[in-house]
Amino acid sequence: MANGETILVTGVSGFVGAAVARAFAADGWQVRGLARATSPTTNLAGFPGTIVHGDMLDGASIRAALDGCAALAHVAADYRLWAPDPQEIVRHNREGTRTVMEAALAAGVKRIVYTSSVATIAPLDGGAAGEDRPLTEQTAIGAYKRSKVVAERLVEAMVATHGLPAVIVNPSTPIGPRDVRPTPTGRILVEAANGKMPAFVDTGLNLVHVDDVARGHVLALAKGQLGRRYILGGEDVMLETLLGEVARLVGRRPPTVSLPRGPLMPLALVSETWARLTGREPMLTRDALRMSRYRMFFASDRARAELGYAARPWRQAVADALGWFREQGMIR
Repeated sequence: MANGETILVTGVSGFVGAAVARAFAADGWQVRGLARATSPTTNLAGFPGTIVHGDMLDGASIRAALDGCAALAHVAADYRLWAPDPQEIVRHNREGTRTVMEAALAAGVKRIVYTSSVATIAPLDGGAAGEDRPLTEQTAIGAYKRSKVVAERLVEAMVATHGLPAVIVNPSTPIGPRDVRPTPTGRILVEAANGKMPAFVDTGLNLVHVDDVARGHVLALAKGQLGRRYILGGEDVMLETLLGEVARLVGRRPPTVSLPRGPLMPLALVSETWARLTGREPMLTRDALRMSRYRMFFASDRARAELGYAARPWRQAVADALGWFREQGMIR
């Protein structure tokens, strides 16, 4: 495909969506980007295509946006780890995915890449998990993970029963430029760079440059097997090591205090209560502490073998992220 054909990319005002749109444009696609009229415009500056306004929950706007499109990259999602009404996150991601996929079927789109998450995969105690460890809605911790599990299962069911031409990609923890909100991991980088994270818990995560995730979408659309899942990850890194690297890059002393989770639970409860009163997302949540018991390490072997996927070193991703945050005035 490509050769000037049109692809609709949803969520292009967001961190991953903006990178995905640019990756498809670089691959020769005519990119049509979907964004809400109320979305931040930072990532729309210099957009490599045309912008249309719509919402993944509004079927009419999705159908109009898909008119004439040969392909779809559905990246848009409610990416909140906390909300006053947690079920709202589940509803948004389930019904938004249903609406977009039904519109794509009706429009006769030839290929779809659906952006899921490693949030749908059960971590492996003592190793890196692969695509063969799917979570269930009941075993997923927190509303965001539940929402992505439900949405991913919906896509899989539509592939099996309706012939939906979709490939599923599962990014790990993207970092890099254009993290406008920023994402939860981006917030950690900013807070650490500003000297506001003097301690850490014993946990780890898989870090990947957002532009490598974006390139993985292009490869998945071109080469992926329909209905198959592909982890788009980078390297497994302990949180202590990540914070040490941030400190090194900004000239601060690295944190050396490892905190137990138990005493942090009351603090997380206070943080959530304050968030309900102020409407601002809490820095610490009980679900985040529960998830931190597991090292979120993942293997991208399938994507490397079947798609030709590759990711750059995690330290480069951190440096690029910090450079962008500094340009935006978010790091003092």
